[in-house]
Amino acid sequence: MWGRRLACLLEVPARLTGSPGHRSPRLPCDRRTVPTAAARWHHTAPESLKCAWQLHGDHLELRFADTLMRFDFVWLRDHCRSASCYNAKTNQRSLDTASVDLAIRPQAVRVDETTLFLTWPDGHVTRYGLEWLVKNSYEGQKQQVMHPRILWNAEIYRQAQVPSVDCRSFLETDEGLKEFLQNFLLYGIAFVENVTPTKEDTEILAERVSLIRETIYGRMWYFTSDFSRGDTAYTKLALDRHTDTTYFQEPCGIQVFHCLKHEGTGGRTLLVDGFYAAEQVLQQAPEQFELLSKVPLKHEYVENVGGCHNHMIGVGPVLNVYPWNNELYLIRYNNYDRAVINTVPYDVVHRWYAAHRTLTTELRRPENELWVKLKPGKALFVDNWRVLHGREAFTGYRQLCGCYLTRDDVLNTARLLGLQA
Repeated sequence: MWGRRLACLLEVPARLTGSPGHRSPRLPCDRRTVPTAAARWHHTAPESLKCAWQLHGDHLELRFADTLMRFDFVWLRDHCRSASCYNAKTNQRSLDTASVDLAIRPQAVRVDETTLFLTWPDGHVTRYGLEWLVKNSYEGQKQQVMHPRILWNAEIYRQAQVPSVDCRSFLETDEGLKEFLQNFLLYGIAFVENVTPTKEDTEILAERVSLIRETIYGRMWYFTSDFSRGDTAYTKLALDRHTDTTYFQEPCGIQVFHCLKHEGTGGRTLLVDGFYAAEQVLQQAPEQFELLSKVPLKHEYVENVGGCHNHMIGVGPVLNVYPWNNELYLIRYNNYDRAVINTVPYDVVHRWYAAHRTLTTELRRPENELWVKLKPGKALFVDNWRVLHGREAFTGYRQLCGCYLTRDDVLNTARLLGLQA
């Protein structure tokens, strides 16, 4: 919702676009100029309405592929892909953006069926493919999804019958790796079967998709109920659903779990799609979704056990969305580690508690809970920015190993295999 409001603020008001027969007012501290008489729609061909454009005082308005776009003249000059402005070998900008005149205006504009041509005052010509402009315009981005996903509850996930990937196929073939990553990107969880139950083999598995992120917990860790760290996870107690490392400024992106041994009962792993729950909040109470996406909170981790001394603080809202299309990309939810709420004023805090309660109710619905019994040989990858995890209490000796992965490298691997990530 707040993304839509921001979009409204960013878009040029209709009364300032210089439509034919309407004089745009000059505003204080506003460089917009009154459009000339040439401010009218031009078409690529008299009989075609596929593409039309209109020149205004400070921007070009372009209609193509059922999308109405507005491009600031500075933006059009800055993004030029000519050889002198952009290095196609390194995919980096060569043009010094700060050298572009902020009052620049093209001397000539021409549009054919596929390309926009702009001639600038110094004679430089910029060319843009119309399809490229649709893809890269603000208006085009609002209509696109950065990360395609399938939201799920327990029944949806079971009915999808998402297959696990065999360890050998995962390690030795691009097809196996691509299938795994596609499952992971769509559902936020993915499994690899027939993994040798050792920490060393789990490490090889993790490095197939990403660099391992070393944290205060080390690089690869063993996980037992010996309370060797100042965290409830290192006990036999049940753990409610949560995301990890909310107390980091950038929470870890992916978590890997591999149960190496369990001699006892209980200990099932709980998985909940946080984005599915958040979508229910958005549909039922959009004002509460907005509040959860705007109010910043602190999460804190204080540890003084043995030789481990840490004090970590992370700040951010529970829900994080891209402002241009309102797409959720990160949920930061951990009731264990949430610090004192001192970043929220009195007149907001009660409404925040109500919104948090609504989200928690959705996260705790039994139909949203996917329970999985981890066993030796079956490794689980979890998107820690999306899927909450927990566990039931257990008896006996239970040993897990795992690690955190750098999110950027996982997405990089996926893109190199041709996936949208």
